[in-house]
Amino acid sequence: MSNTKVTVRSQFEETRDFLKANGREDLAEFIEGRLALLNKRAEAPRKPTAKQVENEGFKADILAWMTEGTVYAAGDVMKGVPSIVAAGMSINRVSALMTQLVDAGAVTKTVEKRKCFYSLAE
Repeated sequence: MSNTKVTVRSQFEETRDFLKANGREDLAEFIEGRLALLNKRAEAPRKPTAKQVENEGFKADILAWMTEGTVYAAGDVMKGVPSIVAAGMSINRVSALMTQLVDAGAVTKTVEKRKCFYSLAE
């Protein structure tokens, strides 16, 4: 038994291949049309959610608050950034925001004794 996730797309592809192998091109074309609709829906542009927009504002506040050459823990950010303090944000959410900033290349992360520290990227 494999660990691959069964999706609508994978089922359509398997059905299409089966139909083509058994000479049912007319039904295979129908399945191709359904696959095209799935692709079109998957590629449609999506607006960011309200939470994503809110997080972008918090990340901008964090970057504006941080000073170059200083190292911060997530708790320091949670207690120091005024908008985060006002929102009453949890340490887990602050850590997630910091991870997003690290992934974007705006902040660097170092780990010492299993504790993460962040500083502005140079």
